[in-house]
Amino acid sequence: MSDQPRSADHFVAPIKEATLTVDAVKVSGAKPRSLWSEAWHDLRKRPTFWIALLMVFIVLLMAVWPTLFTQTPPNDECFLANSNGGPAPGHPLGFTFQGCDIWARIVWGARTSLTVGILATIIGSTLGLIMGAFAGFYGGWLDGLLSRVGDIFFAIPYILAAVVVMTVFSQYRTPLTLAFAIGGFAWASTARVVRAEVLRVRQSDFVTASRALGLTRFQTLLSHVVPNSIAPLIVISTLALAGAIVAEATLTFLGVGLGSSVMSWGNDISQAQASLRVAPMALIYPSIALTLTVLAFIVLGELIRDALDPRARARR
Repeated sequence: MSDQPRSADHFVAPIKEATLTVDAVKVSGAKPRSLWSEAWHDLRKRPTFWIALLMVFIVLLMAVWPTLFTQTPPNDECFLANSNGGPAPGHPLGFTFQGCDIWARIVWGARTSLTVGILATIIGSTLGLIMGAFAGFYGGWLDGLLSRVGDIFFAIPYILAAVVVMTVFSQYRTPLTLAFAIGGFAWASTARVVRAEVLRVRQSDFVTASRALGLTRFQTLLSHVVPNSIAPLIVISTLALAGAIVAEATLTFLGVGLGSSVMSWGNDISQAQASLRVAPMALIYPSIALTLTVLAFIVLGELIRDALDPRARARR
């Protein structure tokens, strides 16, 4: 036998030549989109978003600039001769039992309903943000205390609580009082969502890095944790605004909300129920305005929530 090493044949698989094109290699120097950029990119392609946004814009414009929609004073030109009258030139929806223009009262009533809704939402969202952020970030006994307080408020129906508050303060039936009565008892659900989001965010690396840089826990909470936990709060606030508008109309309809002299959709619905059989449109028109406004805010909130959820975007 020969001492020479035996040479082995090596098998080389055939190489299939391929040309790399620009599309084959994904090279991009652009920064990745942020959460809000991804949400906007998704929302602007959905027609429902634009319809809801247009409806919200019209209602807000009515509240801020009512003379753009009607030149008829809602209370100054009420004549009993027009009582429960039908549509007339310059009065497209007819007249109420007192002879007031229905369209003018709907336009001017948007200001009161939105004012109460926005103030109640601000009060409830602020309380929920403070309670949920402190409970979720600091934890321990503070979390237990604030969570139990939230459970107590969560167990109290805020409509029932607002009825009690407005009955006690019956001499101060103003939009601000009603907003405090609604928002002061409707913050518990917001606090729960904020707490859960803060618990998630506080485990992030940038929170640890901020503490390593010397920031106090309170500074870290304000500058890093709260800004990164604000997305669910915006969605909840949009839905809470719709709920507050309904609550104002419900309380006013029951006679424990705003006074009868204050112009709002709830007052118009309450006053029109007496003549429902002979003039149903005086009740139906403000009810439609209330329904469309609430529906627009609910749809807008739901669409924003889906757009901010990557899993919801992936399922579509």
